[in-house]
Amino acid sequence: MLIRDIQVLNLHYDLPNEGFVCAEGRTNARLTSLVKVTTDEGLTGWGSAYSHPDVLRVIVERHLRPYLVGEQCSDIEALWRKMYTLTRWYGRKGVAISALGAIDIALWDIRGKELGKPLYQLLGGTDPWVNAYASGLLWQDDLAVLQAEAQKHMADGFTTMKMRLGRDPEYDRAAVLALREVLADKGRIAVDGTHRYTLEGASQFSHFLASQDVAWFEEPFPPEDVETYSQLREQRIVPVAAGENEFGVQGFRELFRIGAVDVAQPDASRTGGVSEVFKIGQLAASYGIDVVTHTWNDAVALVANAHVVAALTNGTMIELDRTGNPFIDDLTVAPLDILDGRLRLSDAPGLGIEPRPEALARYLVPPDQTVQDGNYADLVFGKDFQP
Repeated sequence: MLIRDIQVLNLHYDLPNEGFVCAEGRTNARLTSLVKVTTDEGLTGWGSAYSHPDVLRVIVERHLRPYLVGEQCSDIEALWRKMYTLTRWYGRKGVAISALGAIDIALWDIRGKELGKPLYQLLGGTDPWVNAYASGLLWQDDLAVLQAEAQKHMADGFTTMKMRLGRDPEYDRAAVLALREVLADKGRIAVDGTHRYTLEGASQFSHFLASQDVAWFEEPFPPEDVETYSQLREQRIVPVAAGENEFGVQGFRELFRIGAVDVAQPDASRTGGVSEVFKIGQLAASYGIDVVTHTWNDAVALVANAHVVAALTNGTMIELDRTGNPFIDDLTVAPLDILDGRLRLSDAPGLGIEPRPEALARYLVPPDQTVQDGNYADLVFGKDFQP
């Protein structure tokens, strides 16, 4: 079976009202990029990338596509190496590896469809149920709003949920206490520091988090400060998590080698696709590190990550965006099967999901248009929208 074409579909959604506020500023919109691979036998595979949409299109359609059209779909590893070699001189991390990872996800989707098996089974998994945590709990001036959201997550069956901190020391502590009051012994909180702590501040705050039985302290430092992560983890106060801003096995190998994390958080839509996340997970297992995948952009990325977690012995749970993201809640033909804080993977072959044509039409950015200025949380375009 040969690759016939590869397309990038950039999706955009304006948030209602005034959006939401977190460390990146006031987020007013969401975006993501899907990659569609079609074959000469009529099969279609879907992938996802979360990076600069315009640069993704250039890399996928103008650079990689001419080298891939006409190639066999089945040798995914060889195609991954080919794409990596082609982009190595300007890639290795960032948008290039996210772009080739989206193609990798789509090729795995095609392989599953060709063989008639869901992806998690192709990777060696047997259980379609994957634990998930509710991701939301953004900055709120009124902590009662935060508590109400936590109560909703509990009512939906989530026993772990993640909140965003890094606002200021007083708010961070008050927000954690407010949620602990609601959760009591019925659930746990993970906290995201959004790169806004010093080592001294993170050490002090970690003692407080440990007293509140926090599940993990995520990204207290910028991703480049790997030695600082290692220094915090050496103190063994609270589990340290990171990885959503790391790329490829090479990046995670360094995190593991220097003892920077207790919890690895790769994302197939960022770190190089299903192939790399699975290898990262296996490497993490050799270090005794759990894998909790990151997802913030769309259902294709979410489900791809979930298939890998379902196949890993150290796959603990997946991140499930509960902020009202239509690219997760409204993208697929069949809604995601979420029950009691778990995602059930479909028995359909490949990823087991298909985008709804109506959703694609509603959110699609025309191919001849560039990304609209806005604050997309992780990605910010236009000086007027900078934090």
